[in-house]
Amino acid sequence: MIKYLHTMIRVSDPDATIKFFELLGLKELKRMSNDAGKFTLIFLAAPGDEEAQVELTHNWGEAGYDEGRNFGHLAYAVSDIYETCQRLMDGGVTINRPPRDGRMAFVRTPDNISVELLQHGDALPVAEPWASMPNTGKW
Repeated sequence: MIKYLHTMIRVSDPDATIKFFELLGLKELKRMSNDAGKFTLIFLAAPGDEEAQVELTHNWGEAGYDEGRNFGHLAYAVSDIYETCQRLMDGGVTINRPPRDGRMAFVRTPDNISVELLQHGDALPVAEPWASMPNTGKW
């Protein structure tokens, strides 16, 4: 038997990263700190999909990660990609690859981890401002 449990990402600023994922729609499920090991683990998930978790690992005193230990990306299906991207932009998040096709977008966490957003079901009709919005940075 094999079952997905979580994806772990290392974060240097837990509050900023939690804010990012809350804008995306995830909620904190549990948190535990280990004084001896000097780290905190924070688990988040989308409401109704609590089995697919993201584990944020904060190693105390860490000054910042620079993509050295990153991986491809996290991916989430969303009910309305345009609304999700607008909510993220309104929260100060850069849309690195806009959903020009009504189907896919990429954004990054405060620690530069790429997050792919995919429209659940069929692509939405192509719409502005997304259709003509250029890519920004790396994704």
